[in-house]
Amino acid sequence: MTMNANDWLAERFQEQRPHLRAVAYRLLGSFGEADDALQEAWLRISRSDTSAVENLGGWLTTVVARVSLNMLRARKAKREESLETWMPDPVVSSPDGSDPEQHALVADSVGLALLVVLETLAPAERLAFVLHDMFAVPFDEIAAITGRSPTAARKLASRARRRVQGQAPAPDADLARQREVVDAFSAAAEEGNFEALLAVLDPDIVLRSDGGPGRPEDSVVVRGARAVAERAVFFSGLSLYARPALVNGAIGAVVARDGRPFAVIGFTVVSGRIVEIDILADSERLSELDRAGLL
Repeated sequence: MTMNANDWLAERFQEQRPHLRAVAYRLLGSFGEADDALQEAWLRISRSDTSAVENLGGWLTTVVARVSLNMLRARKAKREESLETWMPDPVVSSPDGSDPEQHALVADSVGLALLVVLETLAPAERLAFVLHDMFAVPFDEIAAITGRSPTAARKLASRARRRVQGQAPAPDADLARQREVVDAFSAAAEEGNFEALLAVLDPDIVLRSDGGPGRPEDSVVVRGARAVAERAVFFSGLSLYARPALVNGAIGAVVARDGRPFAVIGFTVVSGRIVEIDILADSERLSELDRAGLL
């Protein structure tokens, strides 16, 4: 049976899907929105004449990026009020890192701390940084997507890079050492040992919790080691319900009660201390991630 052009294009799109989903996830911070972006991109691609396309993979990436940029711009106003506490969807994988598809999503250390900072960028800045710094897309192609000059696209990426470098700590590479620090934190929380908590918390630690619209009381940002240590009683009873996991490639946990996910917790450990704790406790989003087999 002879394969027609549309069948051939559909096969190439499926081959590229893991990469394209990783691009959309970094741009949008949401699995649902990333999948929506891929669906919209395919609708556009399937109606396009690709006979003159020399680099199909690059072209597919730019189509997905353009769709994602439009989605970023459309949603920015809606999230303005909850921006400080809104958490990106976490990439949860087994502690041994044996999930290849999940690993592809968080290659290059796309931790929660980085995604949180990306949420604060203007849409064009986020796109320029993600495409250039994470996927080596040339600035002339980024310029074509954003409707700006290559020089302006370079400046967008540079501004975003400075923000990321200043606000998104790179976690320690040694997962075993990360686990030691998080275990020490958990033990200190269970014992109510305030001094032991302070010993493993960075003085400028940020705890961010997103409880979603249904639990606004759980949507908070707490800054500073003492303030976080005072809230650590929250963690003291979770060990019975928590299972270890990698959350965006770093040490974390999934907390479930009665078989239902209650929270996903990600820890960012830098130089042997916890500098950020990110908690997704939005029951609706957690249920969606669970139904999709992502928890």
